[in-house]
Amino acid sequence: MKGPLPSLDDTPSRVGRAMLFAAWVVGLLLLVMFFNDLVERQENPNPNPAASLNPSGVPEVVLHRNRAGHYVAGGFINGEPVRFLIDTGATDVALPLSLARRLELPLRPGGISMTANGSVRTWLTRLDRVDLGGLVARRVRASVLPNMPGDSVLLGMSYLGQLEFIQRGNRLTLRPQQGL
Repeated sequence: MKGPLPSLDDTPSRVGRAMLFAAWVVGLLLLVMFFNDLVERQENPNPNPAASLNPSGVPEVVLHRNRAGHYVAGGFINGEPVRFLIDTGATDVALPLSLARRLELPLRPGGISMTANGSVRTWLTRLDRVDLGGLVARRVRASVLPNMPGDSVLLGMSYLGQLEFIQRGNRLTLRPQQGL
């Protein structure tokens, strides 16, 4: 097989190589963003829940379980966005000290509380407004846990007790209690 030998004109130019490299980088970044979003949706399938009216005209929020079997949802405390973990075993709404400071909540000594991780010192506060998908409660009792990791808020019975909740399969429906 005879033919011309390769020359420097056959190799990609520096600009071409740079563009090829940039395309690979952009492609990898898009893949990372896609998989980050996928993982986040699996962890929190309810990032922005919204109340809708059921056939009886009662507002309700329907949450879906995450892959770990928990109900996680986006919401608001005093107008600031937070991530809630529904916890019917918690007496109060519980939040980490770092979040309480960011929300500028007034704290008073609360004593010792029993948690899944043992006894912990707590601080007490009141949340002016807790909003999960439009289901709003005011002046909600809350506990601040100095050693609580992360920014998630345990949405306990001081908020949930004002609601009726129904769990069927992988769905949790929340609505105002009748007569409240």
